[in-house]
Amino acid sequence: MPRPVTDPVTLAYGLALALGFVAYLFVGSLLVPGKEEKGAKLADGTRLPYRLNGLALFLLTAALLGGGTWLGLVDLAFVHEHFWGLFVAANLFSVAHTVALYLSPKAERSRGLRGLVSDLWYGVELNPRWLGVDIKMFAYRPSLIGLAILNASFAVVQWQERGELTTQMMLYQAFTFVYVFNYFQFEYGMLHTWDIVAEKFGFMLVWGDYAFVPFAYSIVGWYLVDHTAPLPIWMAAGLTLMFLTGLWIFRGSNQQKHEFKRDRNARIWGKPAETLDGKILVSGFWGIGRKLNYTGEIMLYWSFTLLAGDASFVPYLLPTWLIALLVHRAWRDDKKCRAKYGELWERYCQRARFRMIPFLY
Repeated sequence: MPRPVTDPVTLAYGLALALGFVAYLFVGSLLVPGKEEKGAKLADGTRLPYRLNGLALFLLTAALLGGGTWLGLVDLAFVHEHFWGLFVAANLFSVAHTVALYLSPKAERSRGLRGLVSDLWYGVELNPRWLGVDIKMFAYRPSLIGLAILNASFAVVQWQERGELTTQMMLYQAFTFVYVFNYFQFEYGMLHTWDIVAEKFGFMLVWGDYAFVPFAYSIVGWYLVDHTAPLPIWMAAGLTLMFLTGLWIFRGSNQQKHEFKRDRNARIWGKPAETLDGKILVSGFWGIGRKLNYTGEIMLYWSFTLLAGDASFVPYLLPTWLIALLVHRAWRDDKKCRAKYGELWERYCQRARFRMIPFLY
């Protein structure tokens, strides 16, 4: 069972593990080879360089931990054992990291108490860089690789306790590994996302990356350790289909938009990309719905969560929250695009009539 954080030694151990893990990935980001690519054009016309070695780092970490486990040199059960200590450490690190970002000599700080709170929450610098590494882009690495390690620790604990893995646990490990692998496979696409292009790096994103994602997104795995009721074959097949369909929609739609931004003559579903006035893509998924990428993402998280069955209501809080978040974001995106494109956006809405669910919403 995970140790409660009731003494300084447990907390210090969690801090040491968390800081060591982040330091390992930061050094790896500096040293591991990767494709160099320019980011999106910023307001001042510049395009920052990025080394895309996240996939190599993820696979290297998986190989080191997998090989160490096979040889008996590593016991990932200790990650599960120190779950709460690591969680507290991630929160403390998020606070310290936010303060360090705020105190940066390049920061553009606001005046007054309200300005201070806003600066700490939203951030004071768009693309903070330490030793040439974009700290905002880097944060996805401890976030998602940390998530993968937490998930793997749940499988190790179940194996040690039962001598086997349940069907639910095997599917969960497969789903989440593919999800993380696919993110890093598509890492170049992140260079053009709203978070990287427009959001400053403050506590909102720092805490989300370092504390919320790895620990909240892994909660299903926590419950699957002890949830061992048989999973019907039809349900296993159905959830696998849901996961694959969600991944296809989520990644496929984002890939189509990315390819269009890079090359206006790109082919989508075998045909030249079709647009409205050369500005808005109406081919592929984007001709069906305006935010089907959000729909695919929601399907992914429900495929994870439904593996927990009726073990607890807690795992269902994440996809429920995600629905509320993405529905609200889709509404905000629609409002923003309507102001930006005007009549052209109205024409697009007539072409792609649905936001997230064809014929319903």
